[in-house]
Amino acid sequence: MHELGRLEDLPQDYRDELTALNLVPLWPSLRAVLPPGVPTRKTAPTFWSYQSLRPLLMRAGELTPMEKAERRVLVLANPGHGLENMKASPAMYLGMQLLLPGEWAPSHRHTPNAVRMIVEGEGAYTTVDGERCPMSRGDLILTPTGLWHEHEHAGTEPVVWLDVLDLPVIYYAETSYAIEGKRQAVKPGHGDQAYARGGVLPTPLFQRDSERSSRNGYPMLRYPWADAKAALLAMATDRPELEAVQVTYVNPETGVDAQNNLGFYALMLRPGQTLRLPARSPSCVFHQIEGGADVAIDGNTFTLAEADTCCAPGYTAVTLTNRSASAPAFVFMADEAPFHRKLGVYENRG
Repeated sequence: MHELGRLEDLPQDYRDELTALNLVPLWPSLRAVLPPGVPTRKTAPTFWSYQSLRPLLMRAGELTPMEKAERRVLVLANPGHGLENMKASPAMYLGMQLLLPGEWAPSHRHTPNAVRMIVEGEGAYTTVDGERCPMSRGDLILTPTGLWHEHEHAGTEPVVWLDVLDLPVIYYAETSYAIEGKRQAVKPGHGDQAYARGGVLPTPLFQRDSERSSRNGYPMLRYPWADAKAALLAMATDRPELEAVQVTYVNPETGVDAQNNLGFYALMLRPGQTLRLPARSPSCVFHQIEGGADVAIDGNTFTLAEADTCCAPGYTAVTLTNRSASAPAFVFMADEAPFHRKLGVYENRG
């Protein structure tokens, strides 16, 4: 590939005329925006230790009351993007959020899609579009774009969860905003009970039309970890030849990804297993639910204990190793695959 002309090669008076008219010559920057073979990536392999960040999160609870925070969060920022940009990857935001006993994080709705992966504690719940979703370790709770949601804690110990949002891409599109609301009235019904069995869906025959489009197209808002773990264990037993024991969180009525732009998965590593994940275009986040794993990313190896989190850039193969020879390990993953598919740029390079 031949070398292109540089901006410095152009006369200063010509460059000044371009600037005055808000014009920029493409060729000096063409290789930067269209590099050969592999995209330019700012996402750096990054690790966040829960043991290290937890004391700082608890101190935030002492330093900042809920009325001064609205959402008490420490952002897991990727240094490759600049900490001030609050990105874990090009399309993913991560935050570790704390709710103390007796607190209420007020109702609001916003354009970014969000999920909550519960990290520790009992007795709290998130109310989404009127559905009360209890929070237990490993549960995944959706707060899709535009739906009212609030968090309340009736227990006795701190509750912490990992937020995963598509905030960076929504912000980049200049469509990110929030609206504050009032405390929601709780409605009857729980999607995780109505859609608790694969292949069996509620029949709409006797429902009114107004009842059929439940939750604005999101019929299931809480995905209990007990159910996901049971599915993984059953799959591992039933399919011993499977290399990757993994499930995808989906909309039970459509089978498509649970939310618009990000994909969510749970992976089980058999005792002592080493699993190589192929190099794909989307960045990926790994969060340890149970057990422990070593995660090798582009020359970096991170040792994940329970509640630890790390991320990998796109177009990078990742190797996961269960550190236990006697017990399975369980990992929650989030990636940008749905967004890449919508853009038509998704790749799996094997």
